[in-house]
Amino acid sequence: MEKGKISSLQMAIMMYPTIVATAILGVPSVTAKYAKNDLWLSPIFGALIGYVTVYIVYKLHKLYPKQTVIQFSEQIIGWIPGKILGFLYLFFYIPITGQILREYGEFVVDSFMVNTPIIVIMTSMVLLCALIVRGGIEVLGRAADLFLPIFIFPLIFLMILLGSDLEFKNIFPILGDGIMPPIKGAIIPGGWFSEFFMLIFLLPFLADRKKGMKYGMMTVFAVMITLVVVNLIVLFVLGETTSSKVYPLMNVSRYISFADFFEHLESTVMAIWVVGAFVKISVFYYVAALSTAQWLNLSDYRPIVWPIGILIVVFAFWSFPSAIEVDRYDVIAFPFHGILMQTIIPLFLLVIAVVRNRKKETDN
Repeated sequence: MEKGKISSLQMAIMMYPTIVATAILGVPSVTAKYAKNDLWLSPIFGALIGYVTVYIVYKLHKLYPKQTVIQFSEQIIGWIPGKILGFLYLFFYIPITGQILREYGEFVVDSFMVNTPIIVIMTSMVLLCALIVRGGIEVLGRAADLFLPIFIFPLIFLMILLGSDLEFKNIFPILGDGIMPPIKGAIIPGGWFSEFFMLIFLLPFLADRKKGMKYGMMTVFAVMITLVVVNLIVLFVLGETTSSKVYPLMNVSRYISFADFFEHLESTVMAIWVVGAFVKISVFYYVAALSTAQWLNLSDYRPIVWPIGILIVVFAFWSFPSAIEVDRYDVIAFPFHGILMQTIIPLFLLVIAVVRNRKKETDN
């Protein structure tokens, strides 16, 4: 079905913008509503979900090295329950790809291209992503390699130029209300960290599988550090008003004024967002197409890439008719839905698989 191979480093490069891209825009404001000036601590607690998820994924991969969750779930819990669980994963990844697409379209239309129909923005992105997905995992890995510098360097550049606007006193008092507010704030980014479960769809295609867990854990750490730094930058600039902003990083970029030349660098944030969203949608799209093909027992996933793309656009309109619905899903539903599907259920699968394997060894 998939003949391509990628390295563990390419896998890490693919996953980094996949997690960070959407998290750096809206998550700081939502986290600030719970954690206030301790919002920078929340990604550290949230990263624990990422570490646990990577560990679960790697252990499942060692038990079933050439299969994804769609395939080995049938062996662990039986054919019919496995098919039902596989369908639940399809009904998770296809709609959530539509949600990411809708979030991308809403941001671009609301912030920059206000007169452009959102259907044009979303359809053009799906068409580009479909071409990458049809190319296979090697093409997806190379695209991530190419776009990673375009994603990271503008972010670093943005932070450097904000140096004169930082108010470090905004961080105090640290843990003024105790440790519970940042833990509550960690639930939201925890949903994003649970997305590391998608490694289960990439590990079978690694050329160096033994390094999979190492690079997975390193990626979780890199994402955590990025979110901590972004949250600190937003806090130092916006202070207590962070929780009232929809896109805090966008608001922060408007504070930049350097030598009367570098000013109003909202386009930098847009560049980060568009590149990151492209990689993220492509990875989710690939997982959705591969999962569907495996669930239907097809020999190749490429013939269903375009139909899946149409479904993604349909879900972007049907499930999330407005930006309010997108934000509501991100805050209320996704953290719990994501952790359930991508951390808790895989943990149960791992426990059942380990118990069954030990029972077989005892019987033998």
